[in-house]
Amino acid sequence: MNLHADMSQRAAVHAAQQPWVASPMPGVERRMLHRVGAEVAQATTIVRYAPGSQFNAHTHTGGEEFLVLDGVFQDEHGDYSAGTYIRNPPQTRHTPGAALGCTIFVKLWQFDLQDRTRVIAHTDKMARVADAYRPWVKVSPLYLDSREDVRLEEWAANRAIALDLPKGGEFLV
Repeated sequence: MNLHADMSQRAAVHAAQQPWVASPMPGVERRMLHRVGAEVAQATTIVRYAPGSQFNAHTHTGGEEFLVLDGVFQDEHGDYSAGTYIRNPPQTRHTPGAALGCTIFVKLWQFDLQDRTRVIAHTDKMARVADAYRPWVKVSPLYLDSREDVRLEEWAANRAIALDLPKGGEFLV
């Protein structure tokens, strides 16, 4: 499946207007925003776990990162409430689920395959600092390397936002 796969083209997707698509596991549904490949794919997706649902144990060969939007995401490494950002590098293995249900924003297969940096950030407890070049924007950095700049930004109302991104960008608003 190829969905918004041409990264040279701008794409804007309203997630709430996308249908929920069943995953291979009962009780887990997805709203696909970007996808290149079949079940194992480079993907950006909103994933909803019904209470008591889970995936089988699996390895993320290409890495994954996700932000818990609501509920509590769980695996054998911990329980992660809304606002938690998790970055699982390539070769990370887990059994994800949600006893009470949850919704996450997840990205798969965008890592350098040699990367082994894991991050757990509780964004609801992080300070947001004013951006030096855009004082109407407050930023919480989550991860930065030569390929990625992952962060939460809080934009002031009624302000124009201009970004110089010659290599492109991806945003969840």
